[in-house]
Amino acid sequence: MEHLSLRTQKPEMDPTVLSHLHFVFIPLMAPGHLLPMVDMAKLLARHKVKVSIVTTPLNCIQFQASIDREIQSGSPIQILHVQFPCAEAGLPEGCESLDTLPSMDLLNNFNMALDLLQQPLEELLEKQRPYPSCIIADKYIMCVTDVANKLNVPRIIFDGTNCFFLLCNHNLQKDKVYEAVSGEEKFLVPGMPHRIELRRSQLPGLFNPGADLKLNAYREKVMEAAEKAHGIVVNSFEELEAEYVEECQRFTDHRVWCVGPVSLSNKDDKDKAMRSKRNSSDLESEYVKWLDSWPPRSVIYVCLGSLNRATPEQLIELGLGLEATKRPFIWVLRGAYGREEMEKWLLEDGFEERVKGRGLLIKGWVPQVLILSHRAIGAFMTHCGWNSTLEGICAGVPLVTFPLFAEQFINEKLVQVVKIGVSVGAESVVHLGEEDKSRVQVTRENVLDSIEKVMGDGQEKEEIRERARKYADMARKAIEQDNDMVKGRNSLGESSILRV
Repeated sequence: MEHLSLRTQKPEMDPTVLSHLHFVFIPLMAPGHLLPMVDMAKLLARHKVKVSIVTTPLNCIQFQASIDREIQSGSPIQILHVQFPCAEAGLPEGCESLDTLPSMDLLNNFNMALDLLQQPLEELLEKQRPYPSCIIADKYIMCVTDVANKLNVPRIIFDGTNCFFLLCNHNLQKDKVYEAVSGEEKFLVPGMPHRIELRRSQLPGLFNPGADLKLNAYREKVMEAAEKAHGIVVNSFEELEAEYVEECQRFTDHRVWCVGPVSLSNKDDKDKAMRSKRNSSDLESEYVKWLDSWPPRSVIYVCLGSLNRATPEQLIELGLGLEATKRPFIWVLRGAYGREEMEKWLLEDGFEERVKGRGLLIKGWVPQVLILSHRAIGAFMTHCGWNSTLEGICAGVPLVTFPLFAEQFINEKLVQVVKIGVSVGAESVVHLGEEDKSRVQVTRENVLDSIEKVMGDGQEKEEIRERARKYADMARKAIEQDNDMVKGRNSLGESSILRV
């Protein structure tokens, strides 16, 4: 597996050559896709290579301060703006990110808008000097395939998952063992280094296509476009999933590079707080003060992602389970689905008043990396989106896994393989746009029991916590390595990526 290092290596190339290189990053307009690509761009630019991040004016607001800080330190990085074609795609004005869509019924419109970016991107990049040397784009922005071909520039795709998922995805598509089982019946995923069992109801939409024919066709096109890329960058580190990194090299015709964990590029509290910020308030200092008031490893942090699809009924059970723990907690309520119902329950039930003092509810943006790195955090209940999972691993805290959709149930299996967390008991995917068909899968008792399995006393619980700390140390060392050629690794290094 070639190792694309964006870490602390010094490129062994002529500075004159470096000054003529220009890497362009085009992230998908969704926090979980955008932020790791911004971190990746910052890491590369710190090696004095020109880097441009292309996004819309509204999307750049959340990381503008972070980039300004990089520029002030001498980093050759810039943000280029492209207008998002909301009106042409039938989207309300200002809906420039997946998490701002008023309804998932508009998902196909959003995908149409991504396709309409082709000409604006071509016109923008043709004018850049130095001319783009390489485009690193999110795999879901398929029009970049044609942009790169027209500009005669190599295209590397960013896959927001990990090598464990890439291998699982490949093997399922190849052998299609899931087609022979019912939705709730378990089957063994073939060709995996560990015994991995899944239900068909836990698979991403690619394997469980719904009634939306346009969305199904879109997923197929994403896969086809990815196959034409020069390579894939993955936000992971080899020490976490070494056997899966090796197996990925066996099946793929691409070069696959582990470049993470990129969130560790944010070294101090200011970096962590500025990483994603959509407003000018300084609430992060209030969160830190609140955490400072609690003993080490005592607080539960709960966040089910920026595209949370849990129903109000499910969230109520989650809240009552948190209350039953009698432990301090931070609960992030993004309100992606059923916001009004949840607000009504919080008001009428008196939940906030009952947990006042030991329960902190955050309704909106949260500096997750900053919070997770605080010594008071003792466990992280996560939806198993890959960014959040990896950020939890970097923080060295046990994970309580509560997958909801996409590849999250597969990510949960990786957490189980490395034995750093426990499942809360979710059993099936909540597909985007089909939330009203889902049922309550996790009870308050499930929540209480799973949290106690990682935060209570006992040798087994301490072993989980110790493994979590061990992987956090590995993550830090991975991002700090200089010229690591150990363990037989074929280290690509900056000099190789710069010759892409």
